[in-house]
Amino acid sequence: MSLAAEHRAVYLAGPTASGKSAVGVHLARRLDAEIVALDSMTLYRGMDVGTAKPTLAERGGVPHHLIDVLDPWESASVAQFRELALDAIRDVESRGRRALFVGGTALYLKAMLRGLFDGPGADPEVRSRLEAEAKASGDAALHGRLAALDPATAARLHPNDRRRIVRALEVIELTGIPFSELQRQHGRPAPAATRVFALELPRPVLYDRINGRVLAMVEAGLLDEVRRLQSAPKPMGAVAAQGVGYRETIAHLAGETDLRRTIELIQTRTRQFAKRQGTWFRGLAEVTPFAVDTGEQPEAVAERLAAAIAADVEPPNRRD
Repeated sequence: MSLAAEHRAVYLAGPTASGKSAVGVHLARRLDAEIVALDSMTLYRGMDVGTAKPTLAERGGVPHHLIDVLDPWESASVAQFRELALDAIRDVESRGRRALFVGGTALYLKAMLRGLFDGPGADPEVRSRLEAEAKASGDAALHGRLAALDPATAARLHPNDRRRIVRALEVIELTGIPFSELQRQHGRPAPAATRVFALELPRPVLYDRINGRVLAMVEAGLLDEVRRLQSAPKPMGAVAAQGVGYRETIAHLAGETDLRRTIELIQTRTRQFAKRQGTWFRGLAEVTPFAVDTGEQPEAVAERLAAAIAADVEPPNRRD
């Protein structure tokens, strides 16, 4: 049986600062592939420094899809991303090439591998009321309510992840069914032939990279980028404004923190985010962990990945 389009693609995931973008470019050349960004933040135009979006030079002539497709005041649901991604796969395959997804948004990865559960559409009235409650009572209060109604979902969501907490409460209110129960409808892993890898570096090395990347972002103009975004014709949407690095910079520009403390907060929250990404990837049966040696160059990593894909054998550490 032939695989569905999303399962014919190759997926390269990993936590932030693990080197996915550079490895992906080298791997795409070896696979005669085009890259589809698997990232919820590089979708946005003008959000370049804070998302570590690969520059045209860094893309090395390899076509990239689903970068710069939204304005910062817009937002896209997981379902919308999946539709855009499937269109991109068909576009790539029409040229006889392969789609290579590269990125670290675990929810997008899961949606591509397993599809989406049939949850209710957004209800503007319910969502607006929950957002207002979050602003008035704080994110922790809403997280506490979710913990009482749906402990499983609350346990996997950070107390400050307002957007997903609000969505989970919205689903419960509209359906009377816990969000986690609905999600079980798409818990079946993708076919074993689907190639999914997650780069893994020693944690101290990854954290050093994160700390250095944050400093480089500030030096590269993160504050100016956020100033430009805030002075745009429309304000940043809730999704864009809550991105790691952007939320802290917005607070700094509002006079809430000094620059040194802002940098420390971005570094800390980015490390925490990377840890959560690793947990997500380890929890997906389709994912093959792919260890990267300290100091190993992206081209060498891509060479080993290409060899593993060419071998086309069931990964020995695949979890069923």
